[in-house]
Order: sequence, then structure tokens, then C-alpha cells
Amino acid sequence: MVRSSWNLTCLTPVFVLRLTRVSRYSRVGGAAQTKIMKKLSGGIRTALAQYRELAAFSQFASDLDDATRKQLDHGQKVTELLKQKQYAPMSVAQQSLVLFAAERGYLADVELAKIGSFEAALLAYVDRDHAPLMQEINQSGGYNDEIEGKLKGILDSFKATQSW
Repeated sequence: MVRSSWNLTCLTPVFVLRLTRVSRYSRVGGAAQTKIMKKLSGGIRTALAQYRELAAFSQFASDLDDATRKQLDHGQKVTELLKQKQYAPMSVAQQSLVLFAAERGYLADVELAKIGSFEAALLAYVDRDHAPLMQEINQSGGYNDEIEGKLKGILDSFKATQSW
């Protein structure tokens, strides 16, 4: 019988290394997000994942149906909308409004090249005319039917006064 001179303690650094690699990732996860961001980002995350898959598939397909084209168009617009200018942080309320607009189809008639100006005009409009709601969202971070209705009203009135 051959006995080894090493024991399990020599593997401890390997286990510790593996554990530290795993623990580098956030243990907080979704608990750090506000309710409104959790609610609105879920649909966008799914839409972007579907867009990326379709974009990869569409490179090889020559004929795409109308629904696929709309999904690709929506994904391009959401991707453009999520690009944030350097040194231009956005509040939770501003991010929420932008995500709400993307998720609820308010970008459908906006050209891809005008997404940035649409976002800038929307945020200026909200800061000018609906500051109390933005402050409420920033303070509470909550999401309910009342806030959803107010966001919908803001976007409806904004779209009615602007042409995109």
C-alpha cells in the first residue's frame, strides 16, 4: 500500500481561490434595485436578449417577416436609447421614464437617428413640467398603478406635442 504524504489542507488554497472568484459577484443582486427599476428593466432585458438572437440569425436570413423586422427595429432603438452620454448621470426617475417609454412602445414611430434627441427632449419636458412626480419617484423608488398611469400620461402628452 502506497501512502501519500500530502493531505487535504494542501487543496485549501484552491478552494479558497474558487470561492473568492464566485464571491466577487454581487451577493445583493436585485435587492439593490428600486422596485420601479426591477419592474421596468425585466421586459427590456428580455427584449434585448431576443433582439441579439434575432440580429445574429438575420445575418444569414434573406427574407424576414414583418414581426421579426419590428422586433429588430425595437431592439435597435432600445440599444440606442440605453447609450448614456459620458459625465451625464441620470436619476432613478429619469431612467425609469426612459425604460417605461421603451417598454411600452413609445419609440415605435421615432427614427433610429432621432432616439437621442427624443430622449433629451423627453427629459427636458419632464424636468420642466413634471418635477414633483420625478422627485416622488426618486425618493420612494416605488412603482404602482398610480405612478404607471402618471408616466403613461406624461408620455402621451409629450408625444402629442412633439412630432417624431
